[in-house]
Parts: sequence; structure tokens; C-alpha cells
Amino acid sequence: MTSTDAPATQPASLAARRPQVPVDRLLAELVPPRHFADESFATYRPDASYPSQQAVLDRLRAVAGELTGGRSGSWWRRRRAGAPPAIYLDGGFGVGKTRLLASLAHAVGGPTAYGTFVEYTNLVGALGFLPTVEALAARRLVCIDEFELDDPGDTVLMARLLRELADRGVALAATSNTLPGSLGEGRFAADDFLREIQALADRFEVLRVDGEDYRHRALSTGGAGLDDDAVRRAAASAPGATLDSFADLVAHLATVHPSRYGALLDGVRLVAVTGVGPVQAQDVALRLVVLVDRLYDRDVPVLLGGGGAEHLFTPEMLRGGYRKKYHRALSRLGSLAEAGRALL
Repeated sequence: MTSTDAPATQPASLAARRPQVPVDRLLAELVPPRHFADESFATYRPDASYPSQQAVLDRLRAVAGELTGGRSGSWWRRRRAGAPPAIYLDGGFGVGKTRLLASLAHAVGGPTAYGTFVEYTNLVGALGFLPTVEALAARRLVCIDEFELDDPGDTVLMARLLRELADRGVALAATSNTLPGSLGEGRFAADDFLREIQALADRFEVLRVDGEDYRHRALSTGGAGLDDDAVRRAAASAPGATLDSFADLVAHLATVHPSRYGALLDGVRLVAVTGVGPVQAQDVALRLVVLVDRLYDRDVPVLLGGGGAEHLFTPEMLRGGYRKKYHRALSRLGSLAEAGRALL
């Protein structure tokens, strides 16, 4: 991309946007993200070296059949019987758990809710607990991707939400990520999950998904940044691009509720940020994680100037209680940055 490809324009700024998101939109967006829009049981290819993958696929097909039913009204009869399925997909990074969860959501169809752990906690923050329960209780299936066990308050909140939904006959399905190299490669995550949701533990069926990281990625702290002037030039000639300084962007994120970060990206095709540098405060870092997740969901490439993502999070953060979030964000940010560099 050069300045001769298109007339230079002043790019829009994310920091100038203050999206107002109605409740109906927050609920309507609880669907598998664009990145997984085409996933289905038919597109999932089990690795014959790991029989658990085929076993999980078969079980999820059965769950989808149970929820959709072969008879009119069977879902409502099962709700009255009070025995909804509850599935937990256990495994390490990159073994296809999210693809399987999205496939289940697509197979069951509406009314189904699909979101990440953070999206549901943000939804409760925006709507309140009881309105969230009432809204989700109308769904036949609620899928929670990347259930996180690193925040005691949020974990208790989600456990209570899941208990309310299960008591009302809503089927549940969840996944959680464990870092490669962690003890048990995810097996302890299942134990932690069941312990944290205590009252619900006996309702969940744990399905182990073994396998290698299909992305064949190595955890890293990201890549070096681009020249800030090159980022500005690229943003000026790219349709749908936004351009912000890193300082302005992180300051603006503090003024926008995380449930609106998706709306912040409406119509955006490229996010360019200059002067990217290390983050020292945990609250700032966690807001960035949410933004990166929304960028990844929407397949929006990024151009990172300054220091890039190489030292975005401190070593203490990468070893601390939120390390899974930060490593996931770095992995996703690296993928989006590669897509951004490909535009240059």
C-alpha cells in the first residue's frame, strides 16, 4: 500500500467515538463471532491420532439432536422436566474447543446465546443481574467460551448466573483455556472449573479434547512495532481505517463500558495505533484484552507503531493471575498484526 494507491484522507479516530448500545443489540450480538461464522460439525476434522476428538464430536451431535428434538415442542417438555444438558469442553490451547462450541451453537440454532465469559460479565454489568437472567432464560442453549477462573468475583457471579439458568431448564456449554505446558494441559482446568461452580458441578459432563495446537503457534510476547510515520501513511490511504495514538486510545477505553467495545468498531476495517508502549496498570491491560478480543472476533487487522506488542504487558502480568488473558491477547494481536502488515 502506498500513498498513490488512493487519495490521502484524515482517518477516523476510535477515541472520538462514544457508541450508545441499546439492550436489544447487546443480546442480539450473543452469537458466534464472524471469525467462527462458518464453523459446523461438518467442517470440523477430527485428528485420528486423538480419538477423543471424534468422541466429543459425536457427543455434541447427540446434544444438538436432543436440544432440537425430532418432535414439536420437545424442548419445552424437557425444560419442564428440569434436565437440561450441561457440557464442559476441557483441553489446552488450539485443540479446537471454540470451533466445536461454535458448531454446537450453529447446530442448535435459535434461540441460543453464544459469548465469551467476559461478554457475559459485561452484560450483567450493563443490564443488571436479574434482567440478564430473564433475557437468557428464554434461550434453549447458552454457550460460554473461555470460562475464566482467575477473578474470584466474576467466577462467583457466573456460577450464580449458570445456576439460575440451569434451574430454569436452559442447556449450558462451556470451554476454558489452559496454557501449553501447564500441569495436566487442561485436566486441572476441569477440576478447577467444577470446584468453582460447586453447586452445579454434578450437572456438568466434562468432555476431554486432546490434541496438538492446530495453529502450531508458540507463545510469545508479540512482535516489534512499525515506524509511526508508516502507520500514519497506511491509515490515511486505507478505506475504513482508524488512527489513534496509544495514549489517547487507552485513555478513551477507560470512558467506554467494555460491553460497547464491539460497537466501537462498527464499520472499521483497519485499526492503526502509533506510539504503542508497555502497560503498567492492570486495569488498563485488562481493557486492552477486551478490545483485542473484539478485534479478533471481527477479523479487523491492526497496525502497531512504536514498540508494538513486544513488551505490551509486563513480565509480572505474564506470570500473574491474569496470565491466560494476556497470553491469549498477545497471540490474537500477533495474528491481527500479521494481517495488518500484509496490507502494507
